[in-house]
Amino acid sequence: MNFTRWSARLPGTQRRAAARDDRSSVPAARAEYARPEGTPAQPDDAAPAPSGTDTAEGRPGPALDDLSAREILGRLPAPVALLHGPDHRVAYVNDAYEAAFGPRPTGVPAAEAMPELDRLSVLPLLDQVLRSGTPRTVKSRRTTEGGSYTVTCTPIAGEDGVLVYAADVTDHAEAAERLRTSERRHRETAVTLQRSLLPQELEQPDDLRIAATYQPGGTDAAVGGDWYDVITLGAGRTALVIGDVMGRGVRAAAVMGQLRTAVRAYARLDLPPHEVIQLLDVLAAEIDASQIATCVYAVHDPNEGQLVYASAGHLPILVRDEDGTVQRAADPTGPPLGTGGWVHTSGTIALPPGSTAVLYTDGLVERRSEDIDEGVASLARALAGAKGSPQVVCDRLIRSLGVTAEHDDDVAVLVVQHPARTGANAELFHNAALDLLGGIEAAPRARAFATGVLTSWRFPVELRDLGVLATSELVANSLQHGTPPMRLGLRRTDRRLIIEVTDGDDHLPRRRQAEPADEAGRGISIIASIATSWGSRRTPGGGKAVWCEFALPQ
Repeated sequence: MNFTRWSARLPGTQRRAAARDDRSSVPAARAEYARPEGTPAQPDDAAPAPSGTDTAEGRPGPALDDLSAREILGRLPAPVALLHGPDHRVAYVNDAYEAAFGPRPTGVPAAEAMPELDRLSVLPLLDQVLRSGTPRTVKSRRTTEGGSYTVTCTPIAGEDGVLVYAADVTDHAEAAERLRTSERRHRETAVTLQRSLLPQELEQPDDLRIAATYQPGGTDAAVGGDWYDVITLGAGRTALVIGDVMGRGVRAAAVMGQLRTAVRAYARLDLPPHEVIQLLDVLAAEIDASQIATCVYAVHDPNEGQLVYASAGHLPILVRDEDGTVQRAADPTGPPLGTGGWVHTSGTIALPPGSTAVLYTDGLVERRSEDIDEGVASLARALAGAKGSPQVVCDRLIRSLGVTAEHDDDVAVLVVQHPARTGANAELFHNAALDLLGGIEAAPRARAFATGVLTSWRFPVELRDLGVLATSELVANSLQHGTPPMRLGLRRTDRRLIIEVTDGDDHLPRRRQAEPADEAGRGISIIASIATSWGSRRTPGGGKAVWCEFALPQ
């Protein structure tokens, strides 16, 4: 390659500079400053150093225009190579290149003499640079020696050559890798915390089939605060919860964990959904006023065939009927948790046998390119055609909405099915009820009714006797402390016997220690002793329900 002709094309370099290889033919003229004979030179006498003077050593040096291209490239601290011709033969490598990659023979194609260019993914660019006349760059590529380089290939006009310039970015690459490692560990910590705070195993009520899916955002997305839960309340009732803390990372996961724990505690009080949301609203503001969270709390009662729910800024519940029609839960919907100043109310949506309900977070339906209502509509269309078990429905909805491992937001989905039971399976589920008018005949009528029903359900004698005793105590408690209307309900599932008495008084009973001389006050204690579990709650009409359960023998 003709370095003299190529160097003349360098910006700021004169054509005459390349012709000065034989410097012996050019005398080095130097100017001296006159001073009186015998007068020593003083520091103040020194004139400013002319261009090209090495002031550190006090000797004049060559100006940039006096250097040849070879000298300029040789003085560069970065690796530089010149390649010539269509097969990119090595024409020149500077000292920095040899120090980084070792000596390279000239006249040999780069593909043979420079394996480092292959490792840096530079070889495929050389033909592109020659054809297009446009520089190309590969950023932060690592070599087998451990260094990282950003390499720029620049065409040399009129010379059919390529200038390869490599910048050592090892320190920068290592710092970036340390940052990525730190972020990855932080995300793994948040994901681990998030998953540990979610239910490790969903409770499976007698009357429902439930599945849930949680998928964290892609590797470039920080973990959010999506969560869900299933809580059995007793007497066959089930609470369903899903929520989303609008934050990222460990802090959002920690707030989510506190809210989920609080929901389980409030659920044990067996309060109406809007009262649970009201308590969560106050708690969320106390936990962290800067963290906004949404939540839906719903309760399913198999005797009513519907979901009673309250929502704090969350997306609507969707219910697919047995014929494929999808219903969308309407208001009431209040503002997100922690905002305060809002009186929440409860709403209802039917969940008859054969239907499927879906609770979800915004990561499933929200897209930057469309309105969130369009995403909910897409989910409704996907749900209309989704059949199978709850887990199968979960997976189909995730796929239909285009959620992949690289999705940019967390996704939580809770699918609840109320199966329609027929045949032998239906024989395991029965209901029976008796209205009680009060008076001295109420207790004997209740005992006789319970005996007949439990006998017809073919319970063992011991379980039947315990059920009749519990019925007698619950009815006696209602007759003494409650007000009409009173009603006795018996329910059998495949796993338990449920006995419940409702009346018009809203004062909840409590278990107390009766004194030996007391003639009353032992009814609830007896029930607590013989039953698997018991509880009470206020009913929407202003009364109360007191219930107990007996686990059936397997």
